This record gives sequence, structure tokens and C-alpha cells, in this order.
Amino acid sequence: MKIIDSHQHFWNYNTKDFDWITDEMSVIRKDFLPNELQSVYQNNNVEGCVGVQVNQTEEENTFQLHNANSFDFIKGVVGWVDLQSDSVEKQLQYYQQFEKMKGFRHILQGEKDRALMLKPAFKNGISLLNNYNYTYDILIFPDQSRHALELVKIFPDQKFVIDHLAKPYIKSGEIEQWKNDMEQFRQHENVYCKISGMVTEADWKHHSLQTFKPYLDVVINAFGTDRIMFGSDWPVCLVAASYEKMLGIVKDYFSAFSKEEQDEFFGLNAIAFYNL
Repeated sequence: MKIIDSHQHFWNYNTKDFDWITDEMSVIRKDFLPNELQSVYQNNNVEGCVGVQVNQTEEENTFQLHNANSFDFIKGVVGWVDLQSDSVEKQLQYYQQFEKMKGFRHILQGEKDRALMLKPAFKNGISLLNNYNYTYDILIFPDQSRHALELVKIFPDQKFVIDHLAKPYIKSGEIEQWKNDMEQFRQHENVYCKISGMVTEADWKHHSLQTFKPYLDVVINAFGTDRIMFGSDWPVCLVAASYEKMLGIVKDYFSAFSKEEQDEFFGLNAIAFYNL
């Protein structure tokens, strides 16, 4: 089985850019770079990954592309561009020279305007992505799901993927509204979902496969096995679980699925979506 980790991060830690890392997350208050992840992957038979932006700057793209060009196991990069800029098309044209730049993301979950993605300027930026064969990662909290649904309806030809299951409130056990929202994406075949980031949405010290099974069942029901992909969210996942434990949870869940379905989830869907 070929494992492609569709969602992980590299960074050089500093207090200014990483002020979201709280005291209780202090285990990730340090640099996380490709050499360290490469050894983690070797220990877990992971063949490659997609590196995803953390900071919303062009310097971030340069950093991530440098990592990808230096290490073959980094198969693609999800970067950041200012989708609301008048010059966004020039930016997209510029990144065409970098084969490993696969798509873009904006940290919508942190925006005061919860419907920023539906602003005319933002939608204009989204409308250009497909012209350059770029994907778009949707990073939201559950309260933004209805806006994301409206966005994907407007652009049926654009490839979207929802990061981290849209961050359901696993710790408090809330599921019904999130479930209803996720089911609305079933008919939109241009929308995928990353099964990633679950452990950080749960009680960090007390969780097991049974904690996540109801949420995984919802995603499988909504997206099927051909529109989901494995992602670790390393190193953020380390606040709640080792890479081995996080990977073990989804391996246990998918052990009941066919080999073909497991191959899709753990690698083939990410390869197809990001054109790796």
C-alpha cells in the first residue's frame, strides 16, 4: 500500500508568526524541517507528502518550495496567494514555473468575517485557479460550512478539498449539525475531504478509535472512498498523539475496507487530486 500524507507542515519557529501555539502546545514550539519528517516516514512506510502553508506570505511559498525541491519525498506544495488582490492572476502565472506548486489555501478559520470566501474579490481569485490547474484547500470551522457549500456550488469545475473534516467539535461530542452540513457536500463531486487533524479536535489525553468512528462514518457516507485522503497534520498532531498512534487510528478503521478502498484513501486519491 502506497501511503501519501496529504497534509503536513514545515516551519522555522518564532514567537511572532506562531503566536497560535499556546503554552499547552509547547511540544511544537520548535523547528520542524524535512530531515525529521523523513525519518518519521521511513519508520511508518510513508512514501511521500504534500506540504501545506502555515503563514500567509510569499516568503512562505519560497520556503516550502525550497523544501520540496530539496527532498524528493515532498511531492507537492499547497501555498498561499492573496486571492483578493488585483494582481492575483500575475501571482498564479508566476507560480506556474514551479512544478511542485499544486494549489493554494487561505486560513479562513481565523477570519473575523466568517463569510470572507463569498466576497466578490475572493471569488474572483477562486475563479482563476482552475485555469492554471490549481487546487484549493478549504480550512474552516463548522460554523463556516454553509458558506463553503455556497462557494463550491458556484465553482463546480474547481477542485476543492476540505481540511481536517471541517474541524468538528469532537471533544464535546457535538456531531448533529456538523453531520448535516457534511452530508450537503455529497452531491458536489469536485469536493474532497481530508481525514486529518482529528486528534487535535478531541481530548488530547483520552481518545481512541471509538472516539473518532462516528465522525469517520459521516465522512465516508458523505464523500465515499474515492473523495477522501489521509493527512497527518504533522507536527500539529504531536500535541495529542505520536505519528504512529495517529496513523494507527485510521489504519484500524480502514482495516475493514477492501484493499482497493484502502489504496484510494491512503494514497491514490491524493495523487489524483494534487496531480502528484
